[in-house]
Amino acid sequence: MTYDLFIGDRLFSSWSMRGWLMLEKFGLPFRSHMIGLYSGTMAEDMKPLAPARLVPALRLSDGTIVGESLAMAETLAELHPEAGLWPEDPAARATARWLCTEMVAGFGALRGQCPMQLKHCWQGFIPSAETRADLARIETLWDHARDVSGADSGPLFGSYSLADVFYTPVAARIIGYGLPVSDVSRDYCLELLSDLSVRQWRAMGLTIRYGPFPYPQNLPTNPWPISVTTAKIVQNGPTINDTCPYSGKPVTAVLELDGQRWGFCNRFCRDKTAADPDAWPKFTAMVSSVNDS
Repeated sequence: MTYDLFIGDRLFSSWSMRGWLMLEKFGLPFRSHMIGLYSGTMAEDMKPLAPARLVPALRLSDGTIVGESLAMAETLAELHPEAGLWPEDPAARATARWLCTEMVAGFGALRGQCPMQLKHCWQGFIPSAETRADLARIETLWDHARDVSGADSGPLFGSYSLADVFYTPVAARIIGYGLPVSDVSRDYCLELLSDLSVRQWRAMGLTIRYGPFPYPQNLPTNPWPISVTTAKIVQNGPTINDTCPYSGKPVTAVLELDGQRWGFCNRFCRDKTAADPDAWPKFTAMVSSVNDS
């Protein structure tokens, strides 16, 4: 059973990130398909998924189309009870469902004023009173989740669950816009964004260049606080490796890292690695095997 997941641009589509994480983080087999949110092809791309009209959308192995993130989450949890998408404890599970439902239905000020972007952090952003109220409500919910679960840090319910999936784009907004939250909440946000899967999602998003950049703020920026890279794209070798660490195919694209040149089978493999080299275990294993020999 392999699912087909339809997503939008990774740097900006918060709901697509949720859909991808609920499959990726729980080890469920799937293929990703891009929908052109910013290329003008969205309506045409979505036609085979009708009546679904927004991303993410999920196609099951029997051809059933599931739209809306919460419906996808419940469907996957029902089909894969062994995966642990929801907390095992009944009180924690009920609370996690509550948090996810409120995320879907609420926080319009935060989402409207602070569209998700994963490229950099804005300096000097001033949230509205309504956005501050949304942040206070989010922190109240997070505190309540920890009261229910007894987890002082880490995932809200002790083990990673759909609640953490649904609030990862919130974490990206808090960090990306420098929004005022408690130190405990900020630490939780940074932990969510430091997750290897989230770093990979961001790195794949950074392979696309946008002009103009969506959702400009006319503010200075700071680098994203996680996964700062010194890798740079170069035009040619020679490379240390002859085949791509991901596909095993011959090298056609090259990056340089710490004075060494590494090859990949295509620009996407190269560019996602250049964006965050440490996010890719197959690449780091190759580098380690060479440098340790």
